[in-house]
Amino acid sequence: MTERIYYTDPYATEFDATVVAVEPSADGRQAIVLDRTAFYPTSGGQPFDVGVLGSTPIVDVVDTDDGRILHVVDGEVGATIGAGAGVHGRVDWTRRFDHMQQHTGQHVLSAAFDRLFKVRTVSFHLGSESSTIDLAREVTAQEIAAAESEANRVVWEDRPVTIRFADAADAAALPLRKESTRKGELRLIDVEDFDVSACGGTHVRRTGAIGVIAAAGSERFRGGTRLEFQCGGRALDGYRALRASVTNSTRLLSVLPAELPGAIERMQGEGKDLRRELKDLQSRLARYEALALAAAAEPHGNTRVTVKALEGWDANGLKAIASAIADQPGHLAFLLSAAAPASIVIARAKDVSIDCASLLKEMTAKFGGKGGGRPEIAQGGGLQGNIEAMLDEGRRMIGRSVDR
Repeated sequence: MTERIYYTDPYATEFDATVVAVEPSADGRQAIVLDRTAFYPTSGGQPFDVGVLGSTPIVDVVDTDDGRILHVVDGEVGATIGAGAGVHGRVDWTRRFDHMQQHTGQHVLSAAFDRLFKVRTVSFHLGSESSTIDLAREVTAQEIAAAESEANRVVWEDRPVTIRFADAADAAALPLRKESTRKGELRLIDVEDFDVSACGGTHVRRTGAIGVIAAAGSERFRGGTRLEFQCGGRALDGYRALRASVTNSTRLLSVLPAELPGAIERMQGEGKDLRRELKDLQSRLARYEALALAAAAEPHGNTRVTVKALEGWDANGLKAIASAIADQPGHLAFLLSAAAPASIVIARAKDVSIDCASLLKEMTAKFGGKGGGRPEIAQGGGLQGNIEAMLDEGRRMIGRSVDR
């Protein structure tokens, strides 16, 4: 069993140890087992530490069922590291302290929800950029703000955060926020007069070191609420990113920060009006385009056929043109967009017997993409290949169908 230095001293980042063994990890990479370590393994929602043993980089730390900790390396273990060898370890402090801020912040934030609203934290996840807690019920924006304020009050009071150990009987008499299912001795994290929780993670010594706890967003999740939050340095990075976004947006829109919502709403309204106007103009232009294309249609028996790739038209525009051509008796339109992946519309007049849906199915079978429709009109997209080859195939299929 590996002695866990971080259990009693999470601020220890350098240590000396003896190599117990070098063995393969579960994923086939080499792993070093030590008699003692300051490296935290992935556990309880908190990611592992990284750093070096001697000059060997540690890329993963794994807690095994038998109480040993595997220090996984990417590549071969150096010749100087073998069973019985002494090694000096150094934990990446920047990553460790970030995890300490987030994890302690989670305890304080979860306790705030529990104390104010009796809402239990079901689970916790510490990600690389932000962290989340899953709350047992849906909470309102007002409740989130109140819990955030309460949590930061405790942070700014700079309360002591202590580590202590208790057996199951002693722990049963303590006001644990969440009952532990672990047997034997429990490691407890005690935020003075605010929260006591069983936890194996790394934490700061005083709440002031958390810096700040900021709720970054929330969503409904499995009947409750998933709340994203950032603490300390992450919260500062998040503020800087938000500040840059607001600064750039106000400069582009020539408004003050408080005027951004109104400016965006106006732009959305103007965009909606422009899209409506553009749709109307496209519809009018489509009718003129359809008349010109129909006038130049190629005769195939009693059917006049338009097979074309058109520049500057989206799928809706192609459909409008094809439908306008097909409004004229005896006409069939086979239209593509001018570049792959191509959109396609096939439409026919009521007095033409060709099945447009069948033609489209043949095209997508040969050129990929997907779509569907009815015998009188079919539409698709995502066709890949040479546009001229697609047009030639369209002409061939139409010629075959007309000659039946």
